[in-house]
Amino acid sequence: MLTINQIKQIRSLQQKKFRSEFGQFIVEGPKLIEELIDSKYLFDCIYAKQDWLSKQTEKLESKKIQFVEINDKELERISGMVSPHSVVAVLKIPEENIPMEIFGKELILMLDNIKDPGNMGTIIRTADWFGINHIICSENTVDAYNPKVVQATMGSIARVNIHYTDLEKLLKENSGKTSIYGTFTEGSNIRELKPESTGVIIIGNESTGISTELQSYVHQRICIPHYKTNDERRPESLNASVATAIMCYEFRKK
Repeated sequence: MLTINQIKQIRSLQQKKFRSEFGQFIVEGPKLIEELIDSKYLFDCIYAKQDWLSKQTEKLESKKIQFVEINDKELERISGMVSPHSVVAVLKIPEENIPMEIFGKELILMLDNIKDPGNMGTIIRTADWFGINHIICSENTVDAYNPKVVQATMGSIARVNIHYTDLEKLLKENSGKTSIYGTFTEGSNIRELKPESTGVIIIGNESTGISTELQSYVHQRICIPHYKTNDERRPESLNASVATAIMCYEFRKK
């Protein structure tokens, strides 16, 4: 049986300040947790109903993952969902150091002030699909361990390395090692893009785009053209996660 303090601490992980304080994040749902069991992430504890545990106990014991059986009422009290699944897990937030050798050797996504958790989760999922191993985020980008972000990744957070840092400083130190591409409403048509197999793709804020401080480091400005004939009625921009998917496709295609 869970104590009041355990319940309070688990629920507190819905908030970023407590995730930072405890170095933990919360994950819900059988499919997502089962993927993370086989990943780099370390578990503090799994809280699950008997029906899920009966199928997973042997595996959890073999991996030395602590688990606690809970009932429906306890599940409702620790879950952040309206309709809780049968299992909730608390994991350790890993310390991710950026391996500088990736510049010039890999295709990297860089996120500048992305705010929407759904966009963030979808971008992580997109990176996983296109074989991008590293996403580097500005310090004001939404927390990747926000429960809404984790759910939106559909398990891809298990396979993509996510880093937070001062992007201007990082680009200043590494822009000479690789090509830097940025998404803009005005720039070279993406259909005419002849990208290298490596480089950095910067995706800007949903409303304001790439910040002024980073724009000077962009080697090539890329735009995704619209096909509306009436310019006055076209949307101002694409959704950030959609733009990311198109950019990744074009880079991998060529």
